[in-house]
Amino acid sequence: MHVHLDYGQKGLNVEVPDTNLLKVLQMHQPPPLADPLISVTKSLLKPIGISSSLFDLAKRKKSACVVICDITRPVPNRQLLPPILRTLLAAGIDKGAIEILIATGIHRPNLGDELIELVGEKIAEEYRIVNHNGRDLASHVNLGKTSYGDAEIWIDKRFVEAELKIITGFIEPHFMAGFSGGRKLVVPGISSIETMKYLHGPEILSHPNSREGVIEGNPFHQVALQVAQRAGVDFIVNVALNENKEIVGIFSGDLNQAHLAGIEFVREHVGDTVSEAADIVITTAGGYPLDKTWYQAVKGATSAVPIVKKGGTIILVSECSEGIGSPDFIRLMQESKDLDRFVDDIFNHRFFVIDQWQLQKYADVLKHAEVITVSEGLTAEQKDSIHIDWAEDIQSALTRAIERHGSHARIAVLPKGPYILASIA
Repeated sequence: MHVHLDYGQKGLNVEVPDTNLLKVLQMHQPPPLADPLISVTKSLLKPIGISSSLFDLAKRKKSACVVICDITRPVPNRQLLPPILRTLLAAGIDKGAIEILIATGIHRPNLGDELIELVGEKIAEEYRIVNHNGRDLASHVNLGKTSYGDAEIWIDKRFVEAELKIITGFIEPHFMAGFSGGRKLVVPGISSIETMKYLHGPEILSHPNSREGVIEGNPFHQVALQVAQRAGVDFIVNVALNENKEIVGIFSGDLNQAHLAGIEFVREHVGDTVSEAADIVITTAGGYPLDKTWYQAVKGATSAVPIVKKGGTIILVSECSEGIGSPDFIRLMQESKDLDRFVDDIFNHRFFVIDQWQLQKYADVLKHAEVITVSEGLTAEQKDSIHIDWAEDIQSALTRAIERHGSHARIAVLPKGPYILASIA
């Protein structure tokens, strides 16, 4: 059977023997909205969990901050932002008093042509768009401590000081937070690294409920929600997307209630099951833009863990057009030769380094299964310098895995990687 995998912008095909194929797991999405702009506008007028429309909330406000995801997330900003911005202008907020804040977390800033890709040329030209800088503590405001773990809350002062605070985003399974969207635009999106040290710390990440698809009892979700509430989010606009990145659902309104409504919608449509654990799982990092770095590709590996046997093989397909990731992550991968020791060190608080959370999650995957990476964007030198086993192409990776597990090995495929919530029925 020929299966098309999300890989970069063009995709990649793999041939899986019919006798070995357990299942190709898919998203089950409704058709895209006929007119997204009208649908977004209606959602602003009749929000979830809030009695007032966005227009009513904006009246008598003198400034507004609208938070958007960075370039690594396929949020349809060109469909979300125009109705939001028109509403703010109609309510009397001056265009010069509206700021669009990119929730980079600690990712690199989005500049130049990337801004046009994010929001469109007209908005890029007419509005003030700024990048969050999680490493610059002076650009944040301290909002006290969380009731979980006594962590300091530092939030971008541009957001805190705005009279009207709006966050946007999209909802998908997330390997720490259960689902993305909602509170996650605030933390890690616009929080300082000082706050992220706790939210991305080893204790929270090692909790059994800090994983895809879990909200109830997930400490990451609980702390992030409290931080976002403390930051004073007034209104959210979140969407659900189908496999073509088209809008299939809009959830606007209250930070928690609208987000939870979106989660239930997404859970119903992205979940798929296999009847048994597979010996081999072929997965992806979801294609462009998520698979631009191997750092983000880790999410594709974690998405396969629930359906692969202990000691099985995960084949991870990710283009990695921008390489391994940030300089911090590259250095961490190269210096942490012993992953068991690395995990022991972070639990003993001997050190904290940026991006350690991604390596911790990858180390957890390797405790369960081997991972073979297929990537054209990484050089042989890069692959050999970090903790990855790799193959030149997808077919040779699959051949090697079948040789390891035998001719009757059962194979499952996640063509869209982390965008599918996989489980065993």
